Amino acid sequence: MAKKKVKDFPDLEKDTSSGAVINTNGNAFAARRKQIKLDKEKNSKIAQLEKDVAELKKLVKGLSKNNGK
Repeated sequence: MAKKKVKDFPDLEKDTSSGAVINTNGNAFAARRKQIKLDKEKNSKIAQLEKDVAELKKLVKGLSKNNGK
């Protein structure tokens, strides 16, 4: 597998046989993976909060209907 440096990008190499561009900066790769994980966790928390708010709204509407009778 022959590799060639990508001009103006010291952390990237191109595999000449497959054409794939490879990031050789392990720290940047690990940091990106961590950021993706944090984003997924944040999105999951937001989705759960939205479900909780919807449930609370349903309960409040039910209470207001019962008190109105």
